[in-house]
Amino acid sequence: MLLKSNENQLKSILKSDNVLTSLEERYCYAQDSTNTRKKSPLPEAVVFVETIEDVQKVLKLANRCKIPVVSRGAGTNMVGACTPTKGGIILNFSKMNKILDFNPENMTVRVQPGVILGDLKKFVEDRGLFYPPDPSNMRVSTVGGSIAQSSGGPMSFKYGTTKDYVLNLTVVLADGTLMKLGAGTIKDAVGYHLNQLIIGSEGTLAVVVEAELKLIPKPEASRVIMAYFDTMEAAVDGVNKILADKIFPATIDFMDNNSITTVEKFYPCNLNTDKEAMLLIMIDGFESSMDDQEGRVYKAMQEAGASDIVIAITEEEKDSVWTARRASFAATAKLAPDVVSDDIIVPRDKLAKMVKECKNICDKYSLPVCMVGHVGDGNIHPQIALNLEDDVQFKNYIKAKSEMYELAVSLGGTISAEHGVGAEKISYIEDTVDKEAINYMRSIKKVFDPNNILNPGKIFKI
Repeated sequence: MLLKSNENQLKSILKSDNVLTSLEERYCYAQDSTNTRKKSPLPEAVVFVETIEDVQKVLKLANRCKIPVVSRGAGTNMVGACTPTKGGIILNFSKMNKILDFNPENMTVRVQPGVILGDLKKFVEDRGLFYPPDPSNMRVSTVGGSIAQSSGGPMSFKYGTTKDYVLNLTVVLADGTLMKLGAGTIKDAVGYHLNQLIIGSEGTLAVVVEAELKLIPKPEASRVIMAYFDTMEAAVDGVNKILADKIFPATIDFMDNNSITTVEKFYPCNLNTDKEAMLLIMIDGFESSMDDQEGRVYKAMQEAGASDIVIAITEEEKDSVWTARRASFAATAKLAPDVVSDDIIVPRDKLAKMVKECKNICDKYSLPVCMVGHVGDGNIHPQIALNLEDDVQFKNYIKAKSEMYELAVSLGGTISAEHGVGAEKISYIEDTVDKEAINYMRSIKKVFDPNNILNPGKIFKI
């Protein structure tokens, strides 16, 4: 608990206007983007840090007094990863939002954790380079948050996720110690790769205060192809035919019929609502390769039984296609007071079964569901519409979620691909991850954070 004396200490070590303690201010930071029935306690203070030294001062005080600290970027995650489940201090990084260094020769960029991901992508693309990780909330989400959650996005299929672009990290440990991890080189074979341990740890091991990221050359051109299919199995077969022809698209996303029809109803964009599934395929590379790639993808789609194929070439056309895909969550929200977007992944050859069974599970519990996802890597996002305040619907949702998780694990998959575990999936990790592995995770947590002040109540139970 944060005592009045602790509050005064915070205001003495930081700028006083960077410490928020009023009820209204604290209430704003009690939740993130997670749609849930759970109500987290209010944080006892919200602290805006501006420098690494600020972070160190706060953590030294918190560790000494055993006050929980939850790091927060933009709060866009969907698993309750930055909710203050034990109260304490919210460490807000919105003022540590600078691009510190850009090295086009080495193709690297060094940033503070509060840099908006979309701003970083635009910054490097304007200079001819490319940072591929592209979560759907990139216009507001931060680099620090994407590192904490090991976020991905549609381009993960070809280019990998956040973990593949972090060269080194500067972190502050629970006791305020500053530590640098990794090296600013593409190769690094010296000791344990502790920076990879921090990625995806959801702020439970250390607080990231700087990151050096790898960049790649920006693709010269891209095109987007939409293909409609009568079955999900045919859509997956189309993906396999593309890969068999040695074409590796930047993205291969899908929308099921419920998602297509719901988007078209609330955000009309000329989608074909008669088909069971739609693939959105983006090819990229040299301009001289576009016609060849497009032709081979088109042929693969025809061979898989696609009944309607649309190609977007201009930026306006491509934006229209991706707007339709990204509108699925907002459209689903029109069906009920609440919508919960989940995150499951299975091997690609099990994707059609996973999609079909997810729909059957939701139908069994009378829950409308729109499914979208990244078919290239087997990652699906069931978007379930319901009223969380309705006891029957809520109980049915919990049952449906549990059954979907069990199904994913039985098919060789897991319960999170890019959202993380947070507080929402903590009760399911024991049935997903090897028990000895979880015990080792707990041991690692105790080494990094013996007082359990860093984002307690997340990932696994202590």
